[in-house]
Amino acid sequence: MTHSSAPGKIILFGEHAVVYGRPALAVPVTQVHADVEVSDSARSGIWIEAPAVGLQAELNALAPDHPLAAVINNLFFRSHVSPFPNLEIRITSTIPVASGLGSGAAVTVALTRALASHLDGSMTDEELNAFAYEIEKIHHGTPSGIDNTVVTYARPVYFVKDQSIETFLVGQPFTIVIADTGIPAPTKESVADVRKLFESDEKYWDNVFDEMADISFAARRVIEEGWIEMLGALLDENHALLQHLTVSSPELDALVEAARRAGALGAKLSGGGRGGNMIALVEPESAETVAASLKEAGARNTIITQIT
Repeated sequence: MTHSSAPGKIILFGEHAVVYGRPALAVPVTQVHADVEVSDSARSGIWIEAPAVGLQAELNALAPDHPLAAVINNLFFRSHVSPFPNLEIRITSTIPVASGLGSGAAVTVALTRALASHLDGSMTDEELNAFAYEIEKIHHGTPSGIDNTVVTYARPVYFVKDQSIETFLVGQPFTIVIADTGIPAPTKESVADVRKLFESDEKYWDNVFDEMADISFAARRVIEEGWIEMLGALLDENHALLQHLTVSSPELDALVEAARRAGALGAKLSGGGRGGNMIALVEPESAETVAASLKEAGARNTIITQIT
């Protein structure tokens, strides 16, 4: 049996703008993860079990563009595996689906690593990241590439599309509370809607994306230098711009306001928007209080995580 695991991720700054060549900052969330076990099978075929999504099927029964089938087929074709071996694959995950925590990317990375290792193959992080990005296109249409990058490298990342990956150091640990609206985040749709908005007035929206880029650049400096007291205002500014992009929602705005009232230093939506998660920067000693306030305000679930 071969086992592999991959963490979730959360975007701190720069969502949506990253699709248009601006920087974004994202960090791994190790409190949630996807786990994959691969073993040889006495049964004919490749059997996949994923209890979290109610899946139990043989590979050939899945549509070719099913994300799991795409991982297996593309990896085996890439590796010139023929005929396909008989395998049992079990996938478990504590990452909520469609919530902006990188569930799809985590499953892809964990599954790819487990299969490559089980077949005595090897992939560098660079190769795995490029492969996972192609699978992400099935999930999100025109993804930024940030999910697969953070999940693959499992380190804080400063990401600009089509540029070299930059990881960065955290000057002083800080604490965030992640709150799930309980509403699936339709990333593919929100990305497409922002594209329509952008095409309606490219000059105007380019200026908005430039403002987001300035925030992301400043946030990286603040995090690296450990000036965490300055981070909250940047979160608030970024959220206002995302509202302007029409990717927030009443539920997200309500949670952002609840976090601020409970003493958060700053808060914003995270990810594609229209659902999914928001994040709040908190003092460690107030994390539980803010998390409780977010649940009272309608959050389905909260995660307290320290970024180090």
